[in-house]
Amino acid sequence: MGSEAPSGVTVHVTGFKKFHGVAENPTETIVSNLKEFVNKKGMPKGLVLGSCNVLETAGNGALLPLYETLNSALIKPNSESSNSGQVIWVHFGVNSGASRFAIERQAVNEAHFRCPDELGWKPQKLPIFPVDGALSRTRETTLPAEEITKALAKMGYDVITSNDAGRFVCNYVYYHSLKFAEQYGIKSLFVHVPLFLTIDEETQMQFAASLLEILASLY
Repeated sequence: MGSEAPSGVTVHVTGFKKFHGVAENPTETIVSNLKEFVNKKGMPKGLVLGSCNVLETAGNGALLPLYETLNSALIKPNSESSNSGQVIWVHFGVNSGASRFAIERQAVNEAHFRCPDELGWKPQKLPIFPVDGALSRTRETTLPAEEITKALAKMGYDVITSNDAGRFVCNYVYYHSLKFAEQYGIKSLFVHVPLFLTIDEETQMQFAASLLEILASLY
């Protein structure tokens, strides 16, 4: 994968804090420790690891910090980022019922929360962007989800490509991010991970670092 003359890539990542039924969110740990982990492992060639932010597990009430986070990559790029050819947002979320990793290909224009989010919002069958039309409207990542999944599988990870990110906060954030990415010519990807009880922390940290390596090889 990748071109003969890669211009580099800057990856920014987000995770989530705790929410109903998940007192300790593994993505908060992954994102909080990722820079140190990757620096020790060795930063992949052509990669700049930008911001690593942990978001409230909330939809509508968390939009301001979400967009501040997304805009930060555009408004205040550092000198390394300025020289990089592509900006990618990677959002990590947990699926507490999952037994393997999932690369999410798309998000759906529907907010239908099974329980209130951490700020008490519980939308039911609401369009995320009414201007986008039907609840069934989808937005797809422009990254090669299947190719990324196959590369991770070759590295030994139990991973699938998924077409359903749910209708909770993960899908909500992903849909916003994909729309933002389309507007500003950047890339967005959402990745679901299991609980640490299912796949241990060290393996999940290795998975996140391997994903960065693969993304760097694309450009």
